[in-house]
Amino acid sequence: MKRIFLAGVVAMVMASTPVFAADVKLGYIDMQRALNGSESGKEAKEQLAARVKKYQDEINVKQEDLKKLKDELEKQGMLLSDSARAAKEKDYQNKLKDFQRFTKDAQDELQGKDEEFTRKILEGLEKVIQEYGRKNGYTFIFVRNESMLFVDDKTDLTEEVLKLFNANRKK
Repeated sequence: MKRIFLAGVVAMVMASTPVFAADVKLGYIDMQRALNGSESGKEAKEQLAARVKKYQDEINVKQEDLKKLKDELEKQGMLLSDSARAAKEKDYQNKLKDFQRFTKDAQDELQGKDEEFTRKILEGLEKVIQEYGRKNGYTFIFVRNESMLFVDDKTDLTEEVLKLFNANRKK
């Protein structure tokens, strides 16, 4: 909501001041495309995918163990004494709780890593965008979002900024 308001204020100021409007240089960045297209973003995706695979392999093993335990319980349930059946059921419930905790912890850890990677990349992109804007005389560089009803593709700076960001990373 603030962005829409801010964009409206900027547009009103620029429209009401013809002299100012002549000196304005505008551009925009598609941050999602920049995140996904940057070398850092691609590396982060690969690292996250490797972690997801590791966790998924562990989850599959734990699920299989739970399934076997449940099958045993169902097959042997009638043959076991009440105390033995209760012990197996308790063991199953404990393992199920451990499994649920493990999956939640894995999801939380993956989400945290994703946010950490994204934050670092965005901080780097922001520095490059500010430097690019100053060096090239831009008055405003916006982040492309759904509130932008029309944007001329000629003002898209994403590829130029991506090249600079990737080049700075190699230094």
